[in-house]
Amino acid sequence: MPTILHKNGYRFFFYTNDHPPLHIHIERENKTAKFNLVPIELILSKRFNARELSEIRKLVAQHSELFKQKWNEYFNNN
Repeated sequence: MPTILHKNGYRFFFYTNDHPPLHIHIERENKTAKFNLVPIELILSKRFNARELSEIRKLVAQHSELFKQKWNEYFNNN
């Protein structure tokens, strides 16, 4: 599970066997979420509240280019 970013207590990562479309997984404590990167949209959430999801969405938007770059580097080289 390559971790791309730690920010505000959240870990942003993808699984080594992930598949298109481009997306990012997020976890914090026992909570998880998954966001598509194009367009940025929530796909799945477990235990995050609305405020946390809003914060996560903003972080995904702020760092979406980094996430896409790392996805392409990893999956196009493996």
